[in-house]
Amino acid sequence: MKWVYLVAGIALFVKMLIVANPEGEWTELSIVESIVTDSGVPNAVSGIIFRNRLYDTIFEVVVFSIAVLGVRFLLANEQPTENVYQFSDRPSIVLARLGATIAALVSIELAIRGHLSPGGGFAAGVAGGTAIGLIAITSSSEWMETIYTKWKAATIEKVSVLIFIILAVLTLIGWELPQGELGMLFSGGVIPLLNILVALKVALGSWAVILLFIRYRGLL
Repeated sequence: MKWVYLVAGIALFVKMLIVANPEGEWTELSIVESIVTDSGVPNAVSGIIFRNRLYDTIFEVVVFSIAVLGVRFLLANEQPTENVYQFSDRPSIVLARLGATIAALVSIELAIRGHLSPGGGFAAGVAGGTAIGLIAITSSSEWMETIYTKWKAATIEKVSVLIFIILAVLTLIGWELPQGELGMLFSGGVIPLLNILVALKVALGSWAVILLFIRYRGLL
């Protein structure tokens, strides 16, 4: 049977080299222009994520929430570590906190203007999580947990997910905010709100995971 697989593999390879892939005719319709027109935002990727594929995006947010809960569950029965290794030299601390400041500003920019330029809620959340991680490796874990509790980050994270799901469901059943003028900050209907909610969820969820790994693994 090996020679059958070999012949089939060679035939497939030759087919990919010789036979051209069929191309669609899009002379009368531009998919990107259609998405931009329907969503009301210049960033077609945001239009797809929060409009054309909104049903999928809902479950992506839910999966991330389940991942955070899974980390809490798996580490619940372990003993907190006694040794937490962090940066102690001044140059590394200064560079890490400078990087955290830049990442935080980028996160805010991506969350607020993600529907107008490359970026969006998920990218903003990753940038925010990066900023939190850089602060975590230069600060005491007790201080990080105190801030996390003081500002009720866990509650805000859960509320952001709930509001996101409610707005997404309303959008799916046909309720939409006015799109506004294309290219302006207050445009795109509900998409900017969904961007901000996703950014909050991802950043705060990353913060929770970072604190758990520091407490039980001491990897930092």
